[in-house]
Amino acid sequence: MAELTEERYELAIERISQIPDEERAGERFRPWFRRTAEFILLLDRFYRCVSSGDYRKSSLEELKEWNRKLYEDILPENYETSCGNPAYAVQELGEEYGQILSFLYAEIRGGIPYAAEGKTEYLDILYELFIEIYNCFEEEDEPELRTLRDIIYWYASDYCDVFVADRIEEQIDPAKRFALDIIEGCDLSDFRYLYFYGEYVGENELGTARYLADLPEETVQKMADVYTEGYRIGFVNTGKDLSKKGTVNIRYVLGFERVVKKAVENFREMGLEPVIYRAAGSVLTKRGASRVGYYGGIPNMQYDYDHRNDQGLFFGKRFMERKLEVARTTYERNRELARELAGPAVMETFGEKPFSPKQKKEAVSLSPKQEELQLLYDSRSSQMTNEYIPGDERSFTIIAWPVPEIGEKYPEIFDQVIRINTLDAEVYGSVQQKLIDALDKGKYVRILGKDGNRTDMKVQLYRLSDPEKETIFENCVADVNIPVGEVFTSPVLEGTEGTLHVSQVYLNGLQFKDLELTFEDGMITGYRCGNFEDEEEGRKYIFDNILFKHETLPLGEFAIGTNTTAYVTARKYGIGGKMPILIAEKTGPHFAVGDTCYSWAEDISVYNPDGKEIVARDNSISIKRKEDPARAYFHCHTDITIPYEELGRIAVVTGEGEEIPLIENGEFVLPGTEILNEPLKNTNK
Repeated sequence: MAELTEERYELAIERISQIPDEERAGERFRPWFRRTAEFILLLDRFYRCVSSGDYRKSSLEELKEWNRKLYEDILPENYETSCGNPAYAVQELGEEYGQILSFLYAEIRGGIPYAAEGKTEYLDILYELFIEIYNCFEEEDEPELRTLRDIIYWYASDYCDVFVADRIEEQIDPAKRFALDIIEGCDLSDFRYLYFYGEYVGENELGTARYLADLPEETVQKMADVYTEGYRIGFVNTGKDLSKKGTVNIRYVLGFERVVKKAVENFREMGLEPVIYRAAGSVLTKRGASRVGYYGGIPNMQYDYDHRNDQGLFFGKRFMERKLEVARTTYERNRELARELAGPAVMETFGEKPFSPKQKKEAVSLSPKQEELQLLYDSRSSQMTNEYIPGDERSFTIIAWPVPEIGEKYPEIFDQVIRINTLDAEVYGSVQQKLIDALDKGKYVRILGKDGNRTDMKVQLYRLSDPEKETIFENCVADVNIPVGEVFTSPVLEGTEGTLHVSQVYLNGLQFKDLELTFEDGMITGYRCGNFEDEEEGRKYIFDNILFKHETLPLGEFAIGTNTTAYVTARKYGIGGKMPILIAEKTGPHFAVGDTCYSWAEDISVYNPDGKEIVARDNSISIKRKEDPARAYFHCHTDITIPYEELGRIAVVTGEGEEIPLIENGEFVLPGTEILNEPLKNTNK
């Protein structure tokens, strides 16, 4: 098999090496195929350099040069005339051909990591796809579009059992050790290791690795401990048995290997072996523009955004069924490995320049029918995952750290974030209990904005039947969502209504300006933003990236953030717009649209430190899981926070009509919570 794979590779490269000098394709398409062939030949030289062992012997400067050559074409300064830019492709080649050939180039660029890992079979598949499409242009100046689409469809369908099956196995099998071997086998003070992954390495990745290399051992250990301990406590607090599990998925961004290495040691002490897989690069395995897994720098977020819907070239019911069939077969073959997975431990970064994408009509988009099928696929895929990796047995944790791009005071900010991520959970737990005691008396909560913030929301609360033993809100300390600092609930949808507005927020890696959502009976009924002059473009932006193509979403969570230390840090350094939602949600009230925090685990009893059971785990949508899970879950959960400076008032309204103020003009006013205002006194109002 290995000999056959290598023979296919050599034959493909021999053929592709002839293309730059040929004039067989039509004059309009010839430069495109020449440039794509030249990139493949560059990728071939990279592959041979890696395979021979010479790559890892290269100097840091030589590795930087390799990285530049591999990624320079899609960097922002070169992107206007890149083969990967669908707008340029359509301009040069026409709409249909431009979309197809831009997709082809992007899919081939996904081969960089395959070359780094020596995945010859994957490269064979990509190169043969390129040759097959090129052959069509040799025969005719303009081949039939249907022929090209058929080739792409059969590429996707035929190789589903390679790309999709391998992707699932990478997510559950600890024997897949490519990244772990780099982390544990390389000298992390020799920054050449960053280039061994095959990912893009920018100043953030190099700067992070250099900064961590200079930190004391005890500081790095502390960073790892808060991350892994939060994971362990997540199982304890939800009554799940961690001892039944054997693996943990670690997700991180390049540069944090020193912390990850310590975390691996901690997890092994818990009996968990790490599973570390790369963020997907192929249209067959990635989802939109999001990256799930480990990854390096993002060379150009607009490039990712432009290709987020490339599957629209072939996605249909037949392909959906094929992909689900491959997934089930793979899970069945690896049933025991899947059951061992305890869930993800995620290490995010923040501080990058906020990204607000350009909407390009030339990019591939999904038809309404494809959008419906995508939602159906997400639902069935999620149910399948829950079957083999049960939601009531798994947990997660997530923590975030800044990168150098955040500004000149990066070292100071990093130190402050370490402090934020390691705040005393007991102190916060005690103060937050006072908020919960007041909230448990409520029928609903009223939230009002100020100084231009148009928020006016009424959030209905679960009705307690036994207040001595039950509670509505969870007292969130440092477990699955680090840092400490919030109380949250699943609202009652019926009667929840009003307008949610924020002047600016950063969600799922995207910037939203002047974002406004309206609710009736807990469901989104209207939405707009100020990112684009054309209001319809703004609505489409929200539809794609907050509603995730659902016609509406419920209000799955209401929470009050209490981490005023994080808020003050954001104000002091002017980084409020760069704070990740993980921290930002702790700096004011926040509202999550989509599933509840308890999705797939609503029937597990959860208790606060005071012993009371948190009974508000369901809503009138999620309860439908008992009849039809497809109608109960939306497979998304997006938090939107109102910062304290835009907050006029939060008050609990009891069944008797009494109002209990919690926050007024951005400060906590409930007796017993005044300590939360201490950090606020040290910043400008």
